[in-house]
Amino acid sequence: MSITLVLDAMGVIFASADDVVELLQPFIAQRGGRSDSDHVNDLYTQASLDQLTPDDFWRGVGLDPSVEDEYLSMHRLTSGLKDFLGNVPDGISNVWCLSNDVGQWSSKLRRHFQLNDDLAGAVISGEVGLRKPDPAIYLSLLSRIGVPNDQIVFVDDRPKNLAPAHKLGIRTVHFGPSEQETAISDFNARSFDELDALLRSLN
Repeated sequence: MSITLVLDAMGVIFASADDVVELLQPFIAQRGGRSDSDHVNDLYTQASLDQLTPDDFWRGVGLDPSVEDEYLSMHRLTSGLKDFLGNVPDGISNVWCLSNDVGQWSSKLRRHFQLNDDLAGAVISGEVGLRKPDPAIYLSLLSRIGVPNDQIVFVDDRPKNLAPAHKLGIRTVHFGPSEQETAISDFNARSFDELDALLRSLN
């Protein structure tokens, strides 16, 4: 049976698990923008739902939109990702991304890190107006992938984002430290080496 693999972005594809707290808020403060975390979070959520343009987000936090690429350059890929994508296990028919992010930022990051050739597609909250864990974004993903739910394996580092997928019959993998393992997931993987071994065992 062929499997469609779906990877979360932040905390799975990218090393920063909470890019808003770890990268965005410090960047804004260091550049002299708004230091109110609640204000930044609110505007980011709006932008990640396509309710606010990226330029309006930057202006809303007190910065010129020209800083955007400098901010995005702070992101780093998770160790082992590129090797994994370059040699996906037999039985993995394709790889998708499902992410809460500003659409333009996600697109720029995929281009910068040359991920588009490795991905069959991406469902991004800022492009569909829905955020995980809203069940509707998973249904949007399913309609685009077009394969039976039990032929999909979804990898995320946040249990709350795994729960709706699990309820839909999608096989789920919690990605991250063993102390954060959760009963919501069918499997756990602490690294891409472990994810690779897990996927090979499913075939």
